[in-house]
Amino acid sequence: MRSNIRYFYSFFFFRLSKNVESFINKLNLSSNMKKKEFVYRHILYMVLEQGEQVATQQELSKILGISLSTVNYALKPLVRMGTVKINPMNFRVIDAKKILLYWASIRNVPKDIIYSTKVDGVIEIEKSMPDDIVYGAYSAYKFNFKDVPADYSEVYVYSLKKLEDRFPKKPGPANLFVLEKDPLIEKYGRTTTMAQTYVDLWNINTWYAGEFIKALEGRVDAVLE
Repeated sequence: MRSNIRYFYSFFFFRLSKNVESFINKLNLSSNMKKKEFVYRHILYMVLEQGEQVATQQELSKILGISLSTVNYALKPLVRMGTVKINPMNFRVIDAKKILLYWASIRNVPKDIIYSTKVDGVIEIEKSMPDDIVYGAYSAYKFNFKDVPADYSEVYVYSLKKLEDRFPKKPGPANLFVLEKDPLIEKYGRTTTMAQTYVDLWNINTWYAGEFIKALEGRVDAVLE
């Protein structure tokens, strides 16, 4: 009888430990994927907006507040694709456009949405935003380049709050989308970077997102020429 009880508890705690281990691994994977995106965003910001193509892994680790192993993990697929070359003292970006497309392919915008609602008037939505948000997608393009390639009827912003008190929930198709603001996004200003604007638009399913992508792609290509 006692041996059966011991066996039961041994088996129970073995399964529990396996489940906990699996849960932790999933958390770590999710965290690494998010941190990978921090690395890609900064590399592309460095190339597209600062005109730099060479950096060190130590530098990225310090700027982003992440471990060297995470930076190395993020760079591995870029090295495999031939978009980054690792040198003894640094690394060089060889193909920023390919990095941009790779990031777009793994980006998951809907997963970051913490609140959405219907609000009348895009311009009024943008004007009514609090100071601590970061504009994304169409609004980011407009405020960055003082131009729009097409009319748009949706607003995407990054915030720590849902903004429900300012924009109450209303019935109908949502046109305001609040995405969870990551701890590093404000390093780049009140709008998303060129690269993040591009990858976010890539993951939005409207006809005018395509127009913004084409216009932004032209600007990206002009920088990389």
